[in-house]
Amino acid sequence: MPDIALRLRARRPAFLLLTLAAGSLAAACGSSSTPAAPPVTADTWAVVNGKAIVEADVNKAFQRTQDPAQGLSSEETMTTKLNLLNDLILQELLLSKAGALKVEVPQSELDAAFENGKKNIPEEAFQQELTRRNITVADMREGLRRELLAQKVVAQEVASKITVSDAEITDFFNANKARFNVPEEAYHLAQIVVTPARDPQISNATGDDAATPDEALKKAQMLMDRLKAGASFSELAVGYSEDPESAPRGGDLGLVPVTRLRQAPPQLRNAVLDKPVGAVNVASNGGAHTLVLVVSHETPGQRELTTPGVREQITEGLRARKEQLLRAAYLTAVRSEATVTNHIARRIVDANSTPAPGAAPLATPPATPAAK
Repeated sequence: MPDIALRLRARRPAFLLLTLAAGSLAAACGSSSTPAAPPVTADTWAVVNGKAIVEADVNKAFQRTQDPAQGLSSEETMTTKLNLLNDLILQELLLSKAGALKVEVPQSELDAAFENGKKNIPEEAFQQELTRRNITVADMREGLRRELLAQKVVAQEVASKITVSDAEITDFFNANKARFNVPEEAYHLAQIVVTPARDPQISNATGDDAATPDEALKKAQMLMDRLKAGASFSELAVGYSEDPESAPRGGDLGLVPVTRLRQAPPQLRNAVLDKPVGAVNVASNGGAHTLVLVVSHETPGQRELTTPGVREQITEGLRARKEQLLRAAYLTAVRSEATVTNHIARRIVDANSTPAPGAAPLATPPATPAAK
């Protein structure tokens, strides 16, 4: 069945799409002033501006996002949890700014996001998955609320401040005119790849990875259902595609010449050639499935700035560049202004300090059982 826990996510900014596996389930933010430091106990994994993130918070995030049947080793589990902890730290810092910025998530918006995340999933199957993960509806909603809130903070502090002028668009076109020359008939394509075997390293935003032909088929069907329901192809590619090259780009493959398409396997060729713009078809082969989106069908020739779509394409690209830079600077500033102590990371480093010659290396502290 589809990984419903991973589907219950708000649309995130890029920094979260590349690194965030789950929302924090830490306690709600307090005032903007730094409170007195809490006592550090065995289950204190980090302290952010005087506020503790404890092991149970990380375990809840882990349960929410990781398939219990994935079979991670103790080292892999702890690595995943350390990555989650870093994400929770950053999210806590963003949420601490929400009050001063007067950013809120209305109940109606949270309800809509929650229902949209689990649509097309029978209620019985949804409840069974929650039980399997040992989490509750309240856990899911709280994680989603915090993701939405962090997203709004970044949107207000970063995205809303990006502008692209007409002069910048014109200058870019003039300096890159060759990019807008199509030498032969081509299709602009995007893809979502689903494979029937476990990948050694999955790079999509959710960590979702089909491991059998049956899982791959169900995943492909789920993705098609979501596309038919109006989901964004690029967002699904970022979240679920198992192709490490194209997934971070929203599945974008750029322009593919017709001469190359005619040399492609029949399943792929037939999913593209003579298909209308906007069509999504599935090319299946050997248990693997590729969802192919026809973004555009281009005839040969030089495009001008007045050609439909060219100005919009340049604007989107320039905006993305600026936003990436400002987001990186903003998040770096947020982190540098905070007082953060990662206690669990220090414990692991201390436990694995260089042993004496001939001595066996110390084992990484085992991952503790998930909080009930």
